[in-house]
This record gives sequence, C-alpha cells and structure tokens, in this order.
Amino acid sequence: MRDFGGDGRPLLLLHGAGGNLAAMTPLARALRARHRVVTVDLRGHGRSGDAAFTWDAAVADLAAVAVHLGLERPAVVGHALGGMLAALWGSRHPDSPGVVSLDGTPPPMRTEQLPGLASAAEELVRLHDRFGVRSPGVVPTGEVPALVDQRRAAARDAGLPEKTAAEALRRNLVTVGGETAIRPSPEITEQLWRAVSTFDPYPVYAATTCPLLLVQATRDRPDQEPFAGLYAAYRQWVDAQVERAAKRAPRMRAVRLADATHDMTDEHPAVLADLIGTFLTAR
Repeated sequence: MRDFGGDGRPLLLLHGAGGNLAAMTPLARALRARHRVVTVDLRGHGRSGDAAFTWDAAVADLAAVAVHLGLERPAVVGHALGGMLAALWGSRHPDSPGVVSLDGTPPPMRTEQLPGLASAAEELVRLHDRFGVRSPGVVPTGEVPALVDQRRAAARDAGLPEKTAAEALRRNLVTVGGETAIRPSPEITEQLWRAVSTFDPYPVYAATTCPLLLVQATRDRPDQEPFAGLYAAYRQWVDAQVERAAKRAPRMRAVRLADATHDMTDEHPAVLADLIGTFLTAR
C-alpha cells in the first residue's frame, strides 16, 4: 500500500485489472488536497500476494487495510476492476461516506447487451479474440529495459504519463528462478476474467444505500476503435441498466466524462479529483 497523506476524509483508491497502485499516482496526488489518500495493490498485483481472487476476498482485503491503518469509514474510489470493488464495498457498507466507480463496467458478453447491432454475435467473437483472457507471461530478463521503453513510448504516443506507465510495469515484474514474469500470474488472470465477465453490477447499484457515483467513458481508446459499433451499442444498453438501477437507489448518480476513454484516470486526473471531491463533500 502507499499512503499519500492528506488531512481530509480517508479514501481508498483502487486500480484496475493488470495494474497496481503505481497506476493511480496521478489521481492520488490530485485527490490529496481534499482527502487522506491510500492506494493499494489488489491481490495478485504489484507487491501483493498471489492468493486466489474472489470478490469476497478482495473486499475483505480492503477492510483489513482500513483496520490496519485506522481508517474510519473510508470512501472507496476505484477504476475498472477497482470500480466494481468500490460498488461492492458500498453495497456492504451502508454507512460509507460514498463510493465511486470509474468506468467499472464489465465487458460485453451477450448479444442482448448489444441492441440494434445486427452482427452482434460475430463482433463479440472478434472482441474476445482481441481482448480476451491472456496472461502477460515471462519476459527474458535482458529484454526488460526494452519493454519499459516500449511502455514509455506507448504512453507518450497516447498522451499519457510516461513515468506512471514505467513504474506500473516495473511494480508488476517478479523474478523467480532466474525468470522475470509480469503479474498477474496466469492463474490469477484466469480468476480475474471469470470474476469480471460474470459480474452483474446493476443489482449491486440498486441495493446500495450509501452515496454512489458512476463515471463512464464517452469515447473509445485507439485499440477499441475497430469495435466502435459494438461499444456504441453496449453503452446504450448500459445506460438503460443504470437508469433502471438509479430508480431504486436514490443516492446514486451517473455521469459521462467528456472526452474520456477507459484510461480516464491518466487522461483527466484533475477533473476527476474535482468531480470526486465535490461528490463526496456534498454528501
């Protein structure tokens, strides 16, 4: 874990699948003006252990961190996988001052989630062939510097923080028996995919009585652009589910962040920090 300090209300900040606490540094620094911000490595990521990933275990990990640091009633903010965990935390902690999910939406898995898309079945197959479960695997130790340079270059080309990308990669490297592997492991990667792809957030939202903010992307990343029609249809379906859940959860709010992709935490940390801080302060 990493404690960024700050004198405000405690806030646990969670990364997405395949990341680690380093990936949340820009947003953590932006949030520090209003909160005591603590970032953590979720199990199987960064410097955390390789215990099996389940939703119950991951939520229990957060509770253990809060107890260990003496964080009383922390707000929980998460990106992607972390956003799903934040929502679960809120549903189980009605006294929470608030939880925020930053594009914590599961991937599309079924044709009925793609209304109006005639080629829905074919597009889902193509999507999962491109982005489906796969482990990063082993990297020859001598190639690690080149891999770090590649990550820096990719971040630079995308207009994202190079330093954050490099640190996040290095934090997920582990050397065992002379081999360097990128975490999460193949076993954890499979568990993560199973957990995320079967997660239904909308009953969770509907059952949440503490303040809940959903922040959703408005445009595709470059690697998602070949699936623009699929994502447009999926966003339409998601909007309908969110609207239905909000009717049962009066303290829930959903916003689409202008000019934001799934990488919103790197793209707009200051904007997100203001949005999150205002939401939590108003509650």
